[in-house]
Amino acid sequence: MRIKKEWAILLTVLPMTFMTTLDSSIVNVALPTMAKELNTSMAGIEWVVTSYLIVICATILLFGKLGDILGKTRIFKFGIGVFTIGSLLCGFSNTLFMLILSRIVQAIGAGAAMATNQGIITETFPPNERGRALGMTGTAVALGTMVGPTLGGLIVSIAPWKYIFLINIPIGILVYIGVIKILPFKKKASDFKIDVKGSILFMISITLLFTSINFGQSLGFTNMFIVMSFIISLILFAIFIRVEKNSDNPMLDIKIFKNRLFSLSIFCGFTSFISIGAVNIILPFYYQDVLSLSPSAAGLMMTVSPIILAVVAPLSGYLSDKMGSEKISALGLSILSIGIISLVLFNVNTPLIVVGILVGLLSLGSGIFQSPNNSLIMSTVEKNELGIAGSINGLVRNLGTTTGIALSTSILYSRMSSKLGYKVSGYVDGRADVFVYAMRFVFIGIGVICLIGAILSVIRVVKKIKK
Repeated sequence: MRIKKEWAILLTVLPMTFMTTLDSSIVNVALPTMAKELNTSMAGIEWVVTSYLIVICATILLFGKLGDILGKTRIFKFGIGVFTIGSLLCGFSNTLFMLILSRIVQAIGAGAAMATNQGIITETFPPNERGRALGMTGTAVALGTMVGPTLGGLIVSIAPWKYIFLINIPIGILVYIGVIKILPFKKKASDFKIDVKGSILFMISITLLFTSINFGQSLGFTNMFIVMSFIISLILFAIFIRVEKNSDNPMLDIKIFKNRLFSLSIFCGFTSFISIGAVNIILPFYYQDVLSLSPSAAGLMMTVSPIILAVVAPLSGYLSDKMGSEKISALGLSILSIGIISLVLFNVNTPLIVVGILVGLLSLGSGIFQSPNNSLIMSTVEKNELGIAGSINGLVRNLGTTTGIALSTSILYSRMSSKLGYKVSGYVDGRADVFVYAMRFVFIGIGVICLIGAILSVIRVVKKIKK
């Protein structure tokens, strides 16, 4: 049976989407082993994770703009090639410095691929099939993010840590060949100007922002370096906005945010990724330290979300094609909000079946929400803005996840410290009750943030019905 051209293109894009998100989390479980073999501290080895995320976020808007100018397929192909070369360099790295440089190369490729994958799919599929296709893309992103630690742990247990990166190479080569043979290459104008000033301002601003968020968790958000980095980041971002408004050829046309449906969908996506980041960082501690599950059992429990997402997201995309994306996304975000707030029911004796049901509820909401929301984001802009729209969506995903991790751990440890009467920065042996107490504050806070997005989505639907 012959596969339709559109679905052949989708099946070519999906593996790279999965691999680029997978590599943001797959190394986490291997960090202690890597630190020991490379003879460095945990603070040093954390740059292996941080450098990857920072470079993706710093370059993703630029690649989105280049995709709109030079062609999304060309930038996507460039991303695959650079990501694969970066993975090879990571696999042959014998020093921390070389490994970080290799991760930067890898991240440049990932940024190019992430910036253009949704635009390629939106251009390829007609509106009545777009939700389903973007739903499968959302599934690839969710699976890549969530199975990373489990897969990384499996690889490290049976092979050297370098294979975490080397497994990307055969996949990257196959996808590269697939892109050349299957994806259309449209001729684009070669005479273009890059917004150098705007690009530099954005890259420095986002680098300082992510550095302050990531290292604020270990150094403390009142640390002078963290505070100054955050302030300078905001000042540079304000200058960036002003430069873009006055530029004849801006990297980011600020007018895109005048589209209320686009802006609200981006904001709602941001709230959902904050929630996902928070849940993914808190639950492993709850499983292993509070419920006393083994690492393998905890890993098994962590597969509940990706399994549900893999089933629900494409179905949700299909329903959004038939019923409209706004209603389905509002329903999904509402269920996600309820699911997160319901986690306050967790305690030291919660049966695993109850844990699975409640985690399944929030995963159901996330799966229902992501596909139609991605469809809304990509369908509300002009064809020549698909690259920048996709890159904004990718930037918001990474920023939301990072913010969720930082916010949840800050709330957790501050409430634990308040309860115990002294400062703590980790789980306290024998005091599962204190962890559960603080964890409830996290889920309430994160749930309220998500609920704001859900309420705004519902209001949008109600207003549309009344018209």
